[in-house]
Amino acid sequence: VQLQASGGGLVQAGDSLRLSCAASGLTFSSYDMAWFRQAPGTEREFVGGISLSASSTYYADSVKGRFTLSRDNAKNAVYLQMNSLKPEDTAVYFCAAKWHALSGRDNYSYWGQGTQVTVSS
Repeated sequence: VQLQASGGGLVQAGDSLRLSCAASGLTFSSYDMAWFRQAPGTEREFVGGISLSASSTYYADSVKGRFTLSRDNAKNAVYLQMNSLKPEDTAVYFCAAKWHALSGRDNYSYWGQGTQVTVSS
């Protein structure tokens, strides 16, 4: 299984970025997907998740209303649209996959390599 995240970069506060995660080696439509992030010196935190059919999405309070998850099961891809970026959004962003029948954020078993997002003030 491979999850390849891309789309990170250096932007200014208030700008937007769209992260992509391309999945291979798994039946993508059977997996819930999520994005996590980790800033230097901090623990990895959940950003948002999307169910296998995209019928449900859920977000951390810190990004609610600014970030949007979507997925394209035909392309085996999940996306994170990030708007109104803030300096505190600076982190390495990881995509992750969880077998749909499992619940809980601890059950994300497949992880991408991460993409750096840096937001300057």
